[in-house]
Amino acid sequence: MHLLRNMRRSDMQQVSRGLSRRAFVHSLGALGAAATLPAPPGLGSAWAASGPVLTKAIPATGERVPAIGMGSWITFNVGGDKQRRAQRVKVLQTFFDLGGGMVDSSPMYGSSEDVIGYCLKRIPDKQSLFSATKVWTMFKVLGVRQMNASRELWGVDRFDLMQIHNMLDWSTHIETLKEWKAQGRIRYIGITTSHGDRHDALAKVMAEQPLDFVQFTYNLLDREAERRLL
Repeated sequence: MHLLRNMRRSDMQQVSRGLSRRAFVHSLGALGAAATLPAPPGLGSAWAASGPVLTKAIPATGERVPAIGMGSWITFNVGGDKQRRAQRVKVLQTFFDLGGGMVDSSPMYGSSEDVIGYCLKRIPDKQSLFSATKVWTMFKVLGVRQMNASRELWGVDRFDLMQIHNMLDWSTHIETLKEWKAQGRIRYIGITTSHGDRHDALAKVMAEQPLDFVQFTYNLLDREAERRLL
């Protein structure tokens, strides 16, 4: 992973020149998957003891959270399949056992929030959970309804982080989020974009609103965020 992290854009272009885009992305995905595989049976404690978990401080409070979280788009969207749900319980349990914290989802991710709630009910020790989801709809009344529904699906008293998904109707939802944060109904607020879009608009919101988190595309194949956001 150190090799990948230090590759320049020109290096990646040279490596991928003889490959199809699909094959190149597949290769990167395989390397990433290998780096995040759960510990083999019986080795969980050894892996966890190999070194401290890398954490980052939330600027607003100084609270530290693990730098790597658990996403749920596609991966937790398994519907009612009992076998696949049981597998996700094991994945999430291993994630917590090895020091993981943030679990991120959205109503846009199909059945993912329901599956996360299913998993959390079956994991006895989840004190390290940092729950993060998003509001993804128009209008205040629908946003409030959706956020309350997400809380019920997860089975949590409140979310650690609520973000506005892909800036959808952000000027409406940001007022609700600020109000809920002041009331203690959520701990942190944020906003997201995806696919490398709307960076200028995001930068403007960041300058004008008291956000705790922002989420945007930044990876080996899309480094556009370096121009403005980083």
